[in-house]
Amino acid sequence: MKFLKGTKVYSIFTGNCPVCQNESMYTVLNPYKVNSTLTMNERCSHCNTKYKIEPSFFFGAMYVSYPVGIFFGGTTFFISYFLLHLSLAVCYFLIVSVMVIALPIILRLSRNIWINLFMNYKKPKTAAIKK
Repeated sequence: MKFLKGTKVYSIFTGNCPVCQNESMYTVLNPYKVNSTLTMNERCSHCNTKYKIEPSFFFGAMYVSYPVGIFFGGTTFFISYFLLHLSLAVCYFLIVSVMVIALPIILRLSRNIWINLFMNYKKPKTAAIKK
């Protein structure tokens, strides 16, 4: 995934700082540690970017989580109904199961997408080459 470094896609899928992309925004890397799924560092220790731009900044991530959840549910439906030819009742239970299991990932992806809408990657300044 290093080949994507410098893009928003890299920051979204890795959960790294959207400005420098050198460290994770989250205090715990595992999203399934339920008590700390959404616990974020206050600032990036590398570039000093403040993650919470304003109070309640990440409430906007709720609007992003809806289409992300629809993607997970829709993908589950497509695979289970059209590829595996399961009944609608089984598909329903699979969709519910996937949504519950993927909830921490959906929450983090939504936050990552939301913050990347407002912040851009800045290339590190390199020292001038002496001639």
